[in-house]
Amino acid sequence: MSIWKKLLWFGVAALGTRAVAILALSRGEHISALWIVIAGFCALSISYRFYSKWLATKVLVLNEERATPAVLQNDNKDYVPTNRWMVFGHHFAAIAGPGPLVGPVLAAQFGFLPGTLWILIGATLGGGVHDMIVLFASIRRGGKTLGQMVKEEIGPGVGLLALVSVLAIMIILLAVLALVVVQALAQSPWGVFTIAVTIPLALIMGIALRTGKVSVVAITIFGLLGLAFGVWGGQFLAHFPAIEAWFRHDQKWLAWAIMIYGLAASILPVWMLLTPRDYLSTFLKLGTVAMLAAAVVLINPTLQMPAITKFIDGSGLVFAGPVFPFVCITIACGAVSGFHSLIASGTTPKMIRRESRIRSIGYGAMVTEMMVALMAMIAACVLQPGEYFAINTKGAPAEVIAKVSAVGFPVTETQMQKLAANLGETTMFNRAGGAPTFAVGMAHMFSRVSAKPSALALWYHFAIMFEALFILTTIDAGTRVGRFLLQDFLGNLWRPLGNTRSWSANFFSSVLLVAAWGWFLYEGVIDPLGGINSLWPLFGLANQLLSVVALCLGTTLLIKMHKTKYLFVTLVPLCFMCAVTFSAGYLKVFSPDPRLGFLSGAQSLLREASGIADPAKAAELIRQAGVWRFDAFVAVFFLVLVLAIVLGSARQWWQLIRRTRRVVLHESEFVPITPAQLAQF
Repeated sequence: MSIWKKLLWFGVAALGTRAVAILALSRGEHISALWIVIAGFCALSISYRFYSKWLATKVLVLNEERATPAVLQNDNKDYVPTNRWMVFGHHFAAIAGPGPLVGPVLAAQFGFLPGTLWILIGATLGGGVHDMIVLFASIRRGGKTLGQMVKEEIGPGVGLLALVSVLAIMIILLAVLALVVVQALAQSPWGVFTIAVTIPLALIMGIALRTGKVSVVAITIFGLLGLAFGVWGGQFLAHFPAIEAWFRHDQKWLAWAIMIYGLAASILPVWMLLTPRDYLSTFLKLGTVAMLAAAVVLINPTLQMPAITKFIDGSGLVFAGPVFPFVCITIACGAVSGFHSLIASGTTPKMIRRESRIRSIGYGAMVTEMMVALMAMIAACVLQPGEYFAINTKGAPAEVIAKVSAVGFPVTETQMQKLAANLGETTMFNRAGGAPTFAVGMAHMFSRVSAKPSALALWYHFAIMFEALFILTTIDAGTRVGRFLLQDFLGNLWRPLGNTRSWSANFFSSVLLVAAWGWFLYEGVIDPLGGINSLWPLFGLANQLLSVVALCLGTTLLIKMHKTKYLFVTLVPLCFMCAVTFSAGYLKVFSPDPRLGFLSGAQSLLREASGIADPAKAAELIRQAGVWRFDAFVAVFFLVLVLAIVLGSARQWWQLIRRTRRVVLHESEFVPITPAQLAQF
């Protein structure tokens, strides 16, 4: 490296350090949101340039001459060698679900500093490593899924536990993701129109690319023009009531539509619908995030939220729980996400042509998602704190105003009514969940570029549609990966069901999987107080538990590759994530605070029901108490399974290290090692 390049990278490191120092040390003054963007850009640049390259060349030793599963097993259905930009687009679209948008918004209740630090550290040292090593392992093992690899590399007993836990967690994750999309698109013709346009566009792009007669550039231009029409044209549906009625639907209709779409995405060849649609939506995702970054640079908004709030002790208005471990659990996909391991061992490894792409797709997509999470943090923190908490706090308007003002963030009903009117909404109370808050923050920044009075409402509804599209691309890839996992499990019961080349086995497994998460989705739609809504608190916990399983696999593989001197690469994030997930799980189940603990919450509801004279209200409280107890059972079930996997992995590590030491001693005596001896490793 030349002296000028060294000076350049030293300058980038110094600028990033200064940005983090300003964010961490400034108190009692408003800070520009630009410092978060600078810190993120510097962390992305340095970690990708140096750390990911070191991982690729020294730890994993990527080999450009090795044929990948996409080339060796090309079946024109699941294993399809694909253009690297399309693979990146598919992978990024699949992993970037609600976590990087919703998670940082909710975590903003602790202040902007805890979430920003976790996103920067977690994504570069944990999430990127997690994604990259699972993608590498799957490619080196013929595109096998996470459950298959755990079974083969750690042991059949641990592998069976991993298959069961991953499948159960996968069903819950997909149902929650689908419910978020349904709620965002209900009675929203613009959003439904945009998403509907992307489906035929993807089919045309996939077929055209498959013929080999049309270049990727031409197909991309065609797709972008069609996408622009879908995004821009949806706002004019209000002028054509008859056409608008085609795209205005309730939650039940949308739930069935998403189930049918998920089934089609799982069964059809990957090149026909899944890859081109995800590639197309990535342009909208990255384009919108780039626009957000540009808006921060041009507008230079001020962070209204304090660096650290009083809610770090667990008394938050948005959700209960102390800053550790719940800032990590809440942010989820923006830093470390177990769901990424399912994509990295599901669809993506079956499309990569060359091993060198593992670095840009595995690590590169993760640090790109880190920037999305930072943009979401900025969108939440540029709002007035009173408005932020009023939007995300449940209760009657007067009660919410009194509660938020009492904790030091004054807000008035008149202020909230004006905000709702400017956004084109009837009210902004009881909009908890993070998605509306992100949309308000995004609209707040974009509208400052335009002088039109309707700009705020226009950008708000664009942001809602953008979030729905962002999450839907995770559902289609997730359903296909879930089908692979289910076939792994069913293949143990009856071998033909595990054959991914059989159309009938694929169809049967896809129907079974969609029916599983579709049932929870529909229950959540028809019963908003129960069903999948009751499992929402488990979403972050389940997602992080998956990352523990994936990091256990990564540690095992490094030992088998005789890379014990590099074990800190996976062991450090593994130990941290174990501390996060098991402490969070314990608090969610056994905390005496009824706002936090499932069991204490259920007991509180039962005591409340016993003092109510109205039988209907009492029955509803008793039913809700049963839901909380079910949540506790599910959380304990997941925790026990993952703990068994960790203990089983640790036992395997000890045995492998002892055997490896014996081999090293043998080699030091210059005694040749036979192929049979090497085979056992």
